[in-house]
Amino acid sequence: MDGKIGFRKKFIGDRAFYKRVLAITVPIMVQSGITNFVSLLDNIMVGRVGTEQMSGVAIVNQLFFVFYLCIFGGFAGAGIFTAQYYGCGDQEGIRHTFRYKLWMGVVLFAGALVVFLGFGEQLIGLYLNGSEDGGDLAAALRYASGYMRIALAGLPVFMIVQVYANTLRECGETVVPMKAGLAAVFVNLVFNYLLIYGKFGFPEMGVNGAALATVLSRIVEMSIVVSWTHRHTERCPYIVGIYRKMTVPVRLIRKYFITGAPLLVNETLWSTGMAMLAQCYSVRGLNVVAGQNIASTISNVFNVIFFSMGDAIAIIVGQHLGAGRYEQARDDDNKIIAFSVCIATLVGLIIFSTSGLFPRLYNTTPEARRIAMHFLMVQAIFTPQMGFLHTSYFTLRSGGRTIITFFFDSVFMWVISVPLAYVLSRFTPLYVAWIFAFIQMAEWIKCAIGFVLVKKGVWMNNIVS
Repeated sequence: MDGKIGFRKKFIGDRAFYKRVLAITVPIMVQSGITNFVSLLDNIMVGRVGTEQMSGVAIVNQLFFVFYLCIFGGFAGAGIFTAQYYGCGDQEGIRHTFRYKLWMGVVLFAGALVVFLGFGEQLIGLYLNGSEDGGDLAAALRYASGYMRIALAGLPVFMIVQVYANTLRECGETVVPMKAGLAAVFVNLVFNYLLIYGKFGFPEMGVNGAALATVLSRIVEMSIVVSWTHRHTERCPYIVGIYRKMTVPVRLIRKYFITGAPLLVNETLWSTGMAMLAQCYSVRGLNVVAGQNIASTISNVFNVIFFSMGDAIAIIVGQHLGAGRYEQARDDDNKIIAFSVCIATLVGLIIFSTSGLFPRLYNTTPEARRIAMHFLMVQAIFTPQMGFLHTSYFTLRSGGRTIITFFFDSVFMWVISVPLAYVLSRFTPLYVAWIFAFIQMAEWIKCAIGFVLVKKGVWMNNIVS
């Protein structure tokens, strides 16, 4: 009986605890959920046009995903400081992290522009070889190139949105980014319909219309977040005079960079590792590209339910650590991790039970639908594992242990996952969904390492005192 009470006290919170967690996670969950839901509708709309169009857009979005995660990684180190500055009431410190993020974003965008403009078609071509299933690779390349040229205009807008929205969230203001995201996805959905299919007098642009709709939606999101922040200085006092000077003290740049560099490198290597995994699967044909795209888009809609728990840890635990409340940080962290695994289990059951339904919405080949269904089934089985790994990663990151997260995440990706996928995809006759399953099973090693590191408390660290 005592063991049961101890377990419940350690891993299950009271009503006030879950109310506090949900107050942070629900707005993030709603924003991300609707964004991903509209991405699903966007994906379906493009998928209704044809397999080559959908595959082309999927490849570009996989490449852009690397840029998105570079932005998240580049901002994450400063974001750890923002949460802890907020916990101890240091507004000037928040200003410094805001300016640092802005400069980091400019540098990352400039690098991305050089890569995509100079080598875009070559990168797309990496995913369009080895096809023996009748797909038109030249058409897929043409659609992908046209989509990329237009969608590039949305990258700097995305960067600015993240500077503002991340700072707002790290300071506990999660509702405004959610509302901006809702407005953006509505604009995206409407203009997708108008521009992809040429409705109500608009030109029929196909995949180019989808790219333009995405750019327009990002501009709307940026306008809302930026204008709200500057109009509500009483709730965002750090924004006052934010552009009066753009310099950041060298000692702080060094401090943020030392903390954040492993996160930036980690997100870069991890996202390129994910792109490499997709490329390994793609050697099995264009139907695999289409099927994997369908599966990942659908699972992303559901995964935000437990992915938002990582944000809860970053905010709640980060603020506890900044204020020196170490035992409270450990207690809340245990409960959030347990909550995340429970929610991920429910999400996995939903994905598994609906795995055969969603692929039918796409105008693609029966083989692509079958592959998508099998990818979804594998994803569902390993969803609880993802819930644990995601919250473990954010726990280690909340205390500034970014070197550990670098080994935990991207080193594992490139030492274990990518070589395993490369060998299985090229040198074995294994069905692609089984390859995907073996990649997930390899992460049992990460689960064991994450469990030990979290339990030992190596992450309990105040980095702003």
